[in-house]
Amino acid sequence: MKIDYDITKDSNRVSNVVPSLIRTVLNRVDELKKQGQDIIALSAGEPDFNTPSDIKEATIRAISQNHTHYCSNRGYDKLRMKIAEKTLEETGVLYDDQTEILVTSSGAEAINNTILSIIDEGDEAILFSPAFVNYENMIKISGGVPVIIDLSRDNSFEIDVEEVKSRITDRTKMLVINNPNNPTGTVYDPLILKQLCELSVKHNFIIVSDEMYSRLVYDDAVFMSIAAFPGMKERSVIINGFSKTYAMTGWRLGYIAACEKMINAILKIHQYSTTCSPTFLQIGVAEGMDTELTKKEIKVMIEQFAKRRSYLLQRLDQMDRLSYVVPKGAFYIMVDVSRTGLSGMDFAGKLLEEKHVAVIPGVGLGKRCQDFIRISFATSLEKLEAALDELGEFLEECDKNPNFEQC
Repeated sequence: MKIDYDITKDSNRVSNVVPSLIRTVLNRVDELKKQGQDIIALSAGEPDFNTPSDIKEATIRAISQNHTHYCSNRGYDKLRMKIAEKTLEETGVLYDDQTEILVTSSGAEAINNTILSIIDEGDEAILFSPAFVNYENMIKISGGVPVIIDLSRDNSFEIDVEEVKSRITDRTKMLVINNPNNPTGTVYDPLILKQLCELSVKHNFIIVSDEMYSRLVYDDAVFMSIAAFPGMKERSVIINGFSKTYAMTGWRLGYIAACEKMINAILKIHQYSTTCSPTFLQIGVAEGMDTELTKKEIKVMIEQFAKRRSYLLQRLDQMDRLSYVVPKGAFYIMVDVSRTGLSGMDFAGKLLEEKHVAVIPGVGLGKRCQDFIRISFATSLEKLEAALDELGEFLEECDKNPNFEQC
């Protein structure tokens, strides 16, 4: 390098990456807690339930039996078999557990490795906004070009297929979808998904479907995997994991289902990043993920999420200055705060500093979501009630302020 070059300078790929606003909020929450503040966090997508008992006990046994060495890069055999069975149950598609399933260290790693293995310099990837922040930034890290399609609350954050058609070019290599969606809670209409699949075939691009919240659906919503549509097993990558529906966020265990050729490509990235997920964790999950007790505990958790969602909607309906689109899946809701006169960023900041309730500014999930905040209802009913009491007080105090936007 030239002698005057700053060797501490970020690489070009890093300089194009935007830090996660979600993590910024979570870090501030930690700071306030260390200062002795009692914070009610409606910010992180983290279930407050404990990991199912049978999974924990099986993992402890695996450690005691010294299963602390490497396993296959692809993942522990029995876990891959269980994942293939689970995926068949959820999608109706049979994946070979030996060649078409890959266990990863988190859903985030699954996203990262999938995009890195597919996107080349200059390739375009269609993304929908608002969205989980990893998609856009991994496209940039890979040298690709994110093609952002903004979803509208006027359309209940549903996908407009005609707009998708208008954004496809001869450089379109990938379309990324998150269903059910974080942060909107939208469960996409199967007819819309069918049309996206038809576009995938016509224009020859891959669909990467993040289905991490596939079990969390409410009311009359119907989840349908992209892989379930005719011919899509060979044209899609399905990403899922255990963090959300098994309350295992700290375990960092995800997986990918795809045809053998794509799994082999993703495996090349995986083996040079994490090599393999911890063996004893994989054994514990394989042994405990489908026991009757685990199924019961997961059923109770999903029922509680539904109750929390109903309670949250009931309380928000009493707050005139707030509006929202009803979430049909996951455990998030996007709330429009524009009638308060505050941006989502200012609203979230004041709510945290003054009322000690943490939410995520919508702009951190989509550039055109300045008027929104994201609320997670993955916490207990008691904490949710306390947080909404504080939110109500905050709005009342602002109402009494003649300069509302400066409250």
